Amino acid sequence: MVKSKVKKVVLAGLFMALTYVLPYLTGQIPEIGSMLCPMHIPVLLCGFVCGWQWGLTVGLIAPIFRSLTATMPPLFPTAICMSFELAVYGVIAGLLYKIFPKGKRYIYLSLIIAMLAGRIVWGIAMFVCMGMNGGSFGLQAFVAGAFTNAIPGIILQLVVIPPVIMLLEKRKIGR
Repeated sequence: MVKSKVKKVVLAGLFMALTYVLPYLTGQIPEIGSMLCPMHIPVLLCGFVCGWQWGLTVGLIAPIFRSLTATMPPLFPTAICMSFELAVYGVIAGLLYKIFPKGKRYIYLSLIIAMLAGRIVWGIAMFVCMGMNGGSFGLQAFVAGAFTNAIPGIILQLVVIPPVIMLLEKRKIGR
């Protein structure tokens, strides 16, 4: 039991480190760097591998920590809203992966539901933050920010995450 908990802590720490490092790699290509959503992948993987509690924790902390230490993403509203979004990614991916039957289609289903829920929460957070700041955040801005501009990242997540989870399942890494 203790060995399992230590393994989850170590893996969550590695996923946290990836949320910090991956944006440096994609940031070298500004035109598409942010469109690849580099912080999303480690948080989603953390939820799947370490469970919803660690997915929540890493998702909640990563954007704010990176904003405070590396100044990117900007703290308000970007990092604050991303924090809610990524926390939901981690929670939903972890919970659904635990309760759904095992299998490729359920990994995809868990991932897609987590991605949709996170983007909805991001939209709500942006609406609230922009409203507090005297601005507005309408449906068109939501669709552009959550889906249209994120298409490369969405595709990348759908292509990378399920095979990684299936490989980790075969190797019995994580849960």
